[in-house]
Amino acid sequence: MKTEFFWGASTAANQVEGAWNVDGKGTSVIDVLAQTEHFREETDGVLENRYYSSHQAVDFYHHYEEDIAMMAEMGINSYRMSIAWTRIYPTGLEEKPNEAGLAFYDKVFDLLAKYDIEPIVTISHYEPPFELAKRGGWSKREMITHYLKYCQTIFERYKTKVKYWITFNEINCMLVPFGIMTAGGVFSSIKSPENTLQLRLQCLHHQFVASAKAVQLAKTINSDFKIGCMIASMLSYPLTPNPEDIRLSDKENLIKNMFCSDVMIKGKYPYYIKEYFSEHHIQLDMEDDDLEIIKEGTVDFYACSYYMSSCIGYDSSADKVGGNLLSGLRNPYLKESEFGWQIDPKGMEIFLHRVYDRYELPIMIVENGLGARDELVDGQVHDSYRIAYLKEHIKALKHVIEEGVDVLGYLPWSAIDLMALSTGTIDKRYGFIYVDVDSQGKGSFRRYRKDSFYWYKNVIASNGEKLE
Repeated sequence: MKTEFFWGASTAANQVEGAWNVDGKGTSVIDVLAQTEHFREETDGVLENRYYSSHQAVDFYHHYEEDIAMMAEMGINSYRMSIAWTRIYPTGLEEKPNEAGLAFYDKVFDLLAKYDIEPIVTISHYEPPFELAKRGGWSKREMITHYLKYCQTIFERYKTKVKYWITFNEINCMLVPFGIMTAGGVFSSIKSPENTLQLRLQCLHHQFVASAKAVQLAKTINSDFKIGCMIASMLSYPLTPNPEDIRLSDKENLIKNMFCSDVMIKGKYPYYIKEYFSEHHIQLDMEDDDLEIIKEGTVDFYACSYYMSSCIGYDSSADKVGGNLLSGLRNPYLKESEFGWQIDPKGMEIFLHRVYDRYELPIMIVENGLGARDELVDGQVHDSYRIAYLKEHIKALKHVIEEGVDVLGYLPWSAIDLMALSTGTIDKRYGFIYVDVDSQGKGSFRRYRKDSFYWYKNVIASNGEKLE
């Protein structure tokens, strides 16, 4: 690995911070998704006698000093995190920001600087203000104005503390029904079968414009800022060698994996999207200068998550696999996690090569990890399964770098246990650091280093050479 490589770890505010109504923070979209047995259920506000896992999460808000110190002990030199929009603008409608929220992130960034940890900050990570969601979220053009006000505030406040920014987390998730969160919570409308895709693509267009304007704004505030897009890799293989399956896979990968980054990196809607829009009767509402704004506001780097792959084909009887973003057909050549996610490090090589060949922009892997039911026994967590998963993916990463792909960093999911997005519970743990809290928010909140913590520390110290 090159010496300036980012060895890091990642989290998101809504999954770790808690303190959902502390120090002036407002209610976000995530804050009104109640925990259920299998997923999160939308509510019309915060209701009594319901458990909302984001409300206390793992309480990073009150433990950030301890948590960052442990990250530093692990040796990371970069931390991908997000800012909670509603800490800065509680409803999104305020003219002036919430100083307490700004001050909290000042303390976080100052502490990261003390430990020489580079913050890589996601501006919007699935948690826009609930008040804006009730007004239509990203389906309404006014959302661009609210977002840019938020961006200007944090760009100016942290212009000497943060260099790397990501405009939207997994922006391409708007293309799947899961897009309810990234759409800003257009709840009842986005679930309607007859208009969900039309609505989501309109939301996506508004986010493209907002991102491009944010890039341009950022450069006026600090020309050294680096702004990236962030894509959820949803790699699909053809189920069979049948040319029909191969063509289906090609189209699926273009739409789900390349469309959003094509717009944000190449600065234009790609040729192939015209057919897709025609097939699905999509008609976007654009203003006259939108395409010029998109052209002028392209990003500097490509960030992505990578967890798994699946297959796609016309055989409706084929076995299916799970995954919160990427559910598809089972690949008989792959093993699965206990949650049904297929483990495919070679797929990461395939995906990264495709991306770099297409864009030739630096790449950051800002999410990659294994969700599992860890067990704390006598103050220890023996997560050899997580080590095995990460080891094979780091091997794959090293291979693509040797083959010439420009990878800036590897920041696995997650630095610390957090509330899993797919379930809203902590039962599916990802962290290098174990937090003693259960899926009902009960526990001591004490932190414990897992075996993977010590393993990753050695990986970083050896610059990726010591993987055993």
